Amino acid sequence: MREERGMPEAVFESLGLIGNTLILLVSILALDKSSDLTIDNSVKVAEITGLGKTTIGFLLIAFSTSLPELSVSIFSIVDPEAIGVTIGNVLGSNIANVCLILGLCFLIVSLKSNAGEYNFSNVTTEEIRNLYFGLFIASLIPLALIYIGYASNIIGAILITIFIFHNIQSIRSGKNKEAYASRKGGGAVKKYTLLALLGVAGVVASAYFIVESASYIAEELGVPRVVIGATIVAFGTSLPELVTSVDATRKGHIELALGNIIGSGFVNITLILGVVLLGGSFKVVMSAYSNLVIFSIMANLLLWYFLSGERMSWREGLILLFVYALFIATSFGAYQS
Repeated sequence: MREERGMPEAVFESLGLIGNTLILLVSILALDKSSDLTIDNSVKVAEITGLGKTTIGFLLIAFSTSLPELSVSIFSIVDPEAIGVTIGNVLGSNIANVCLILGLCFLIVSLKSNAGEYNFSNVTTEEIRNLYFGLFIASLIPLALIYIGYASNIIGAILITIFIFHNIQSIRSGKNKEAYASRKGGGAVKKYTLLALLGVAGVVASAYFIVESASYIAEELGVPRVVIGATIVAFGTSLPELVTSVDATRKGHIELALGNIIGSGFVNITLILGVVLLGGSFKVVMSAYSNLVIFSIMANLLLWYFLSGERMSWREGLILLFVYALFIATSFGAYQS
């Protein structure tokens, strides 16, 4: 069963279950630190441009915090056996981001507010449009894939096209602000960009070790790869979103956290899932991921409903956290049965 594995896989096998568990934990921590380096410097670049908080979160920080998922998807193309981890990770990350991370953020912002709730009416119409488009894509595409029954290279190309088209439109809308930024501090932008690229290198390396160690652990314990991807790896790769969103909320920037989480879901469903499907010479039967798709759609629709009310309180936070607890219980319950 393992005889055909190459040198990298043999190294992981030689470390055994305990060794791979340690590698997984250390890699998740390294992933978090590397992503922090990328995000912190990306935020500085974004601040110079003068873009809105939600737009910064949706476009720049969301892509940066999604680098772990993107790296995991790239390495899954090299190792097709890890495809279950990757797709489970994409959908599971969306559930963790919306239910766990935003649930915590809503609780924090409601506790900090004297009125016990937060009003989103100060977010601009353009930023709200970005959020709704991201939620729409993150909700519709998984449902469409379940209806079709499979995902292939063509669908991967369509998803990447959606990602590119939306970002081109967003860049065009902010072109004047970017021109102002180049006049204001071009040297600082170069410095922060180089530091961000250094963080990216750390993210890619950490993601490789996460995929390999998680795949080994899954095989050793007999746990389905989709469960490992949707829970352990999904939580690990969601750490950047968790840290940045909670910190932003504590500092009074809930709009930044909201843009980050919804933007990450958009990047996951379009770019990352698209890369996996486009790069692999296979069709993926989506029925195996029906439980993940249902919870992903449920989380996105709940958030969409909450946003339409233009205010958040501790009730919305508890509802999202309850949905995440239900998702975890259902995932492990299905595995045990």
